[in-house]
Amino acid sequence: MRRIVKPLCSWYLKNKRDLPWRKDRNPYHIWISEIMLQQTRVEAVKVYYERFMKELPNIEALANVEEEKLLKLWEGLGYYTRARNLKKAALKIENEFSGKMPNTYEEIITLPGIGEYTAGAIASIAFNEQVPAIDGNVFRVIMRIQNSKRNISKLSTKKELFMELSEIMPNNPGIFNQALMELGATVCVPNGEPHCETCPLKKYCEAFKEGTMLELPIKDSKREKVKEEYTVFILLNYNKVAIHKRENKGLLASMYEFPNVNQKLNKEEALKYLKEHHYSVLRILEVENSKHIFTHKIWQMTNYVVYVEEIIDNHIWTDIKTIGDIYALPSAFKKQLEILKEEVKKR
Repeated sequence: MRRIVKPLCSWYLKNKRDLPWRKDRNPYHIWISEIMLQQTRVEAVKVYYERFMKELPNIEALANVEEEKLLKLWEGLGYYTRARNLKKAALKIENEFSGKMPNTYEEIITLPGIGEYTAGAIASIAFNEQVPAIDGNVFRVIMRIQNSKRNISKLSTKKELFMELSEIMPNNPGIFNQALMELGATVCVPNGEPHCETCPLKKYCEAFKEGTMLELPIKDSKREKVKEEYTVFILLNYNKVAIHKRENKGLLASMYEFPNVNQKLNKEEALKYLKEHHYSVLRILEVENSKHIFTHKIWQMTNYVVYVEEIIDNHIWTDIKTIGDIYALPSAFKKQLEILKEEVKKR
């Protein structure tokens, strides 16, 4: 394992991607980028990161931002708890660390929304602390180098790997950690054949020697996603469209959405439901259905455009042309926004 350090770091310094959060070692920049990169592709994050930094350039700005603006900046990235935890952590930094990011792994990991990997990344890259940062890429690289049959879903495997990497951590731990991540993201890739011929570690890689790269790493199979049926109403009254705010807990907590019901309704059933809930329906149009895939569930959505004669007070009625500029609607309702835009074009 010690032999991989020098060639890997040399390879990284020559081949690393030019990413905006790598231009300095500012812990705030590293923190925000690492949280954004969870469950999101690098190319997609670039735009969000640049916009976020323009609006919230430092910890103080993040601590003081209104939640509506924060969620709007996060819109499209999903997993909105991440954004809320950023603000909670910023407030804690302001109150307990004099507004400066704590500079040790043990302190950083106490911040809301920061786990072992993110704490390791910030501590090693920003503060040069010799601590590992183990993400899926690192797991894959090391398990293949060792040709290890250990199950990476087990906590014991993560603890073992943390100790193994701690023992070989060089004087430039941030470079080493980033090199492992970069190798996993661009060479020892998760999907399809790894690019072994261009790998700086192939002569040390036991999986390459044995031809077992695609069998590793070993992990628990993903559990089957739960499917849920929804009927979504795009309620229109002249230039207004109805939305409402979700409860402040659970999935998509406190986000805005189009009115909906947790069951599949055909057109006749939908019309009956609307009338029972005192909507004065002028016209109801069945439009294209949609679905959204979450980590553990799938929403199947039957969509209707509904023109109503009167506004009902239990919704927020906002201008159909500026809804996307003002309110943060989760990507689960991306299709409904597209349908709304098409309706606007018809006018």
